[in-house]
Formats: sequence, structure tokens, C-alpha cells
Amino acid sequence: SAVDGRSGTKVAIKKLYRPFQSELFAKRAYRELRLLKHMKHENVIILSFFFLSYFVMPFMGTDLSKIMKHEKLTEDRIQFLVYQMLKGLKYIHSSGIIHRDLKPGNLAVNEDCELKILDFGLARHTDSEMTGYVVTRWYRAPEVILNWMHYTQT
Repeated sequence: SAVDGRSGTKVAIKKLYRPFQSELFAKRAYRELRLLKHMKHENVIILSFFFLSYFVMPFMGTDLSKIMKHEKLTEDRIQFLVYQMLKGLKYIHSSGIIHRDLKPGNLAVNEDCELKILDFGLARHTDSEMTGYVVTRWYRAPEVILNWMHYTQT
């Protein structure tokens, strides 16, 4: 994390993994940048600005994976987190985008229990052809496991 010199707010800095090592990595970095520039929703992380191979975003504090490891979540808190996640997903999907790597580690949470969806490196527009590649196998969607190349509206 760092402090934004212009606003004085704490920000998170995401270092892109070797964005110019290959054409594939460059495409992923460009795709994530392009998608994040258009995301404007309270439950989706915003891109404050970027430079070289870094994305600067609001600092959230932790992610759902860490919370689940260290805390016993109440039913009310679970419902609130799931509600926010579904609101964010509804917005993303209504924008014609499929995240493709949704997992607790990609759901950031701040001290006010506000949740934001992160990491659009594998996201795609629904009208584009998909590959079966998703990093975290335990969170793969059925359409990825079954190697569907296109998504439908059903």
C-alpha cells in the first residue's frame, strides 16, 4: 500500500506479473486495464490510475479468504457479504463481462465490511471466445470445467 500524494488517501498498488514478457501476458494486462477503466459500481474495485506495470486502486485492507481463515462469520455478516458480491456480479454481468476467477481471495473487504470484486485479469466480454484457462481450479465455473467456448444468456 501507499498514500496518494494528491488526495492523501491510502491506496493499494497491484504490480502486474511480467506484463511484457509475452504477447499473452500483455493481452491480459491490457484486457484488465480496459475492463477496469469502465467499471463504476460500489462493489467493484475502481482503477484510480496506472503507470508502467502498476495499477493503483483504493486500499481495502483484507480479502474474504483471510477473513474466513481467522474469523467465525455470523449469518448476518455472511448475508451482507454475499449481497454485496451478488450486486457487484449483477453489474459486471449486465456490462457483458464474465469475471472467470471469482474466489474469496479476489473479494476485498474493508474495515466497514464493504466488499469489492478484484482481479479482472482473466475476465472476458461474453461475446468473445473463451479459453478454459482459469487459475484456481476449486472455484471454476461449470462452463469452464466443461470447456464451453461461448456463454449464452441462460
